[in-house]
Amino acid sequence: MADMIRHIFTLSRPSQTRRALTAAVLATGTLALAACTTPTSDDVIRVERAQGSSENISSLTAVINQNPQDPEGYNVRGSAYGRAGNFSAAISDFNKAIELNPRFYQAYANRALAFRNIGQPVDAVNDYNTALKLNPNYDVALIGRGNIYRQAGRIDEAFNDFNQAIQQDTTDGRAYHNRGLIFQKRGQHEKAIDDFSKAISLSPSAPEPYNGRGISYVALGDDENAFADFNHAIELNDKIAESWANQALIYERRGDLKKASKSYAHAVGLDRKYQPAIDGLARTRGAKS
Repeated sequence: MADMIRHIFTLSRPSQTRRALTAAVLATGTLALAACTTPTSDDVIRVERAQGSSENISSLTAVINQNPQDPEGYNVRGSAYGRAGNFSAAISDFNKAIELNPRFYQAYANRALAFRNIGQPVDAVNDYNTALKLNPNYDVALIGRGNIYRQAGRIDEAFNDFNQAIQQDTTDGRAYHNRGLIFQKRGQHEKAIDDFSKAISLSPSAPEPYNGRGISYVALGDDENAFADFNHAIELNDKIAESWANQALIYERRGDLKKASKSYAHAVGLDRKYQPAIDGLARTRGAKS
């Protein structure tokens, strides 16, 4: 099941640098200080051209030059680099922010996300651990660490992290989505559906929880609700292979093999390595019904 990710880059406290950074961001028409809520199918930062543009980074650099000892500027510029996919520059800025303020737990969590995106999960977990030592209730770090644990198969530890974030009344839909994936893996589909529904209420533009909920509906034999969820996932983002393969599965279960084959083929066209689509296309290719 695809993972839903939100890129959250946070600051610490209001300051002169914060106000200058806000002005720099508004001057370039971006929102670098705000949490980005665009989800991705894989757990990789999606490039956001405006927030990671050279123009925006230049403005942030000017703010840093005016206040070179304030860690917030480096944290924000590191976030912009991360959104542009320049993770080495992002890590360098987060390093500087942490050097200037060793208790800057948001910068540790931001650096963890950058480490995760370059395939260094051990370094990422270490940074999330540090962030949580500094602020045990920081939901961003709990959810980020939980994602790494879940993908590593450390399901109980992942569940505990997501659960803790939820008990703290997080408004981050990822906590519910990822806990739903664990309930789903455990065969607890009613609980999974409840969590996916909560994730949808918090992140209505994210297709991933619709796919997740649809899969649990299929497991419970509710193909109608599953089909509605898969179709809505496609409406939200028609570039995700999983959504098309899920839609195809319902067509196949209905006996409409021609439509199933077409949707499976579309999924394969989006991701030639997505095995459920490959297998489904092999089952339905050439169907006349």
